[in-house]
Amino acid sequence: MEKRYFTLAEANSLLPQVAGMILSLQELKREIDAKFLHLQEQKQQSTEIPSDAFFAQEAELEFLVMNANSLLGQLAGLGADLKDIESGLVDFLTLVDGQEALLCWHLGETEITHWHGLYEGFQGRKPIY
Repeated sequence: MEKRYFTLAEANSLLPQVAGMILSLQELKREIDAKFLHLQEQKQQSTEIPSDAFFAQEAELEFLVMNANSLLGQLAGLGADLKDIESGLVDFLTLVDGQEALLCWHLGETEITHWHGLYEGFQGRKPIY
């Protein structure tokens, strides 16, 4: 896959779409975590019940995971590199003075205002302006 470099304007234009996907992923993650925990508790309490009795719940979990993976694929297809679902941290590949860098954004920010080097991470964020 060929690298895609974003201008600040290009990356900012994707934020409404990216934000919607992240909110959906956050909801799916909460639902998956809750259903998984509930299923594990049921299995531990029901050692006498055959494992296929939980098939419907396991299938539902698998479906939720497939939906989450689909959203992750869509984000990647846009060129957004999701770093953390819970905080909604996303990077977009860019060029700064001819060097690869990352435009850094997280859910709740109205626009991208920071960037960092490829290996600096969130702690190395620098203001764009």
